[in-house]
Amino acid sequence: MSVEEKLKHLGYTLPTLPTSKGIYKRCLVDGNHLYVSGHISVNTDGSAITGKLGKDLDEVRGKAAARQCGLAILSSIKEHFGTLDRIKRVMKLLGMVNATADYEKHPIVINGCSELFVELWGEDNGKGVRSAVGMGSLPNNVAVEIEAMFEIH
Repeated sequence: MSVEEKLKHLGYTLPTLPTSKGIYKRCLVDGNHLYVSGHISVNTDGSAITGKLGKDLDEVRGKAAARQCGLAILSSIKEHFGTLDRIKRVMKLLGMVNATADYEKHPIVINGCSELFVELWGEDNGKGVRSAVGMGSLPNNVAVEIEAMFEIH
């Protein structure tokens, strides 16, 4: 089953991505590596998922926001390659959580993206190395931002 078929089977929809205001590439290929810029938490329609963990959002909503970051990353990959089947495995994730100074559950929040990728590529290829850190703020008060690196076919 292809990754896109798995997404459909799991009931996920790739979001429409908002127009970028920054000066960067969403995806960059170097050899057999795909680097993906930070993607913010967005709903399926592209509207931002906002709020601060520890104040406005709980872990359940934070994990959902992180999963949406993962889906946004997949939207960019599909736009770049025309397919998601070029991805061989997840290599690295950097998850940034908009959180209060005393918030401590950043890894639980970023699990939302990690769990999605494991569902799609399995334990070996869907799980890479990872960092999950808290930020005092993120652009436009989004809840989560995640960047990624993949090995490609």
